[in-house]
Amino acid sequence: MRKRQAAHIEAPPQAPGQPRPNTCCLCWCGCCKCLWNEDRMERGDRQTCTKMDSIETAEEHHPSLEEVLSWSRSFEMMLRSLEGREVFREFLRSEYSEDNLLFWLACEELKKETNPTVVEEKSRIIYEDYVSILSPKEVSLDSRVREGINQTLTEPSNLMYEEAQFQIYTLMHRDSFPRFLNSTVYRDLLANRRRTCLDT
Repeated sequence: MRKRQAAHIEAPPQAPGQPRPNTCCLCWCGCCKCLWNEDRMERGDRQTCTKMDSIETAEEHHPSLEEVLSWSRSFEMMLRSLEGREVFREFLRSEYSEDNLLFWLACEELKKETNPTVVEEKSRIIYEDYVSILSPKEVSLDSRVREGINQTLTEPSNLMYEEAQFQIYTLMHRDSFPRFLNSTVYRDLLANRRRTCLDT
């Protein structure tokens, strides 16, 4: 699978058509200092039911039973959790709809940007990866929303994908999330967390 790469704030602007720098893949790889990686580093000792027996397990944080249960009560809460996003992404990958979440995350990152050069670069990458009709990972957007994006391409902003992002959020919430809660991915994790709590 081709990784979507986003430019760091420090990265110089790139001419259109040039290869993208190998800087980041929205930080699922943890290779840079953006917010996704900082979130991973700042988790600390939020676990309530698990033991950390080594450095490896400390780095590979397991969500608590309480946290996993909270995801079933709120889609928003699951998306706020780094572990929740990772587990939901695993489920979406099994349904071949992982790109919906990756698009949503890319839009979240874009909304935080204030540097016009970075906004322009990231908005172009999102367009090429998810919105363009030539995109290999095109997300399901209606023609009205897609046309609105096409009209803002000449003057990109950090909010240019807001309507498209909401449409994908709604799709994931109404369609994918209920199936996720009934999936073996979620049920196995929940059972595992319950066992871990009983063992501690």
